[in-house]
Amino acid sequence: MMTAAFNPVLALLLRWAIITLALWVASYLFSGISFANAATLWVSALLLGFANAIIRPVLVILTLPLSVLTLGFFLLIINTSMLLLVAWLVPGFTVDGFWTGFFVALFISIFAFFSNLLIGK
Repeated sequence: MMTAAFNPVLALLLRWAIITLALWVASYLFSGISFANAATLWVSALLLGFANAIIRPVLVILTLPLSVLTLGFFLLIINTSMLLLVAWLVPGFTVDGFWTGFFVALFISIFAFFSNLLIGK
């Protein structure tokens, strides 16, 4: 098992690569997500990583009672919101609607979970 904990820059680049790979695979699996070019994919992955690191924790704390009430289901809505926010901000990155975003966000979460198991957290 490889871990990048010894070097924070390497860890950041590795996470960025994982998100990029997850978005790229998702664009082939789901017809409602697309990127204009490779640069759009990389920028989208970078922005999604920042949104998940900065905005998502605030939303999780603010909606904690709702998340507890729905047994964690609302966290999927937050993940979807982060993806749709990035699609709205990045020209050339499109997500066709909420449900496409929902399933893509679910796929990315599962993909990242298993990637983190392989590389260590």
